[in-house]
Amino acid sequence: MKKIFLPLVFALFGAICPLFSQTPQFPIVQGYGGIYEIPDATERPDPSLEYNVLIDLSTPGDNPKEISRWVDNIARMMNLHGLAGVPKERLKVKVIVHGGAIFTLLNDENYAQRNEVNNPNLPVYEALQQAGADIMVCGQSLIVRNLKTSDLWPEVRVSHSAMTAITTYVPQGYILLKF
Repeated sequence: MKKIFLPLVFALFGAICPLFSQTPQFPIVQGYGGIYEIPDATERPDPSLEYNVLIDLSTPGDNPKEISRWVDNIARMMNLHGLAGVPKERLKVKVIVHGGAIFTLLNDENYAQRNEVNNPNLPVYEALQQAGADIMVCGQSLIVRNLKTSDLWPEVRVSHSAMTAITTYVPQGYILLKF
């Protein structure tokens, strides 16, 4: 039994270790949304296609002192396409932020008043914007939460509502992802 078990353990270890020893890659969104190459993947994005993606971001982060995994997931989605060879120019991403996720867009001053730290999400939003993502906030969510645009990251665009952003872009061929 030991003669069979030990080689099996070494074989499994040899197969799994390269997956864990990889360094995260950031092909489109620099510094955020790190992803890994999957050499055995047979299903991959097609670099010749145009990808139009609308992210419906309403889930708040788990810990306000850390980057929201949902905000970082937008960067991951973009980087996964980039790693598969999709050029940045063929990846059109729009993000509509509403609900509890709206607080990820607070400027540092307002975020620190609520959470005692600067907003860790703002550098991610800046990197997303530099990578070509269009970041919007729901105007209705602003009113319901007694926020003003001056309370937010200055680069965000205000949408009439999240619902109208969705009903505007989905008929234009944008795929809807809910985070």
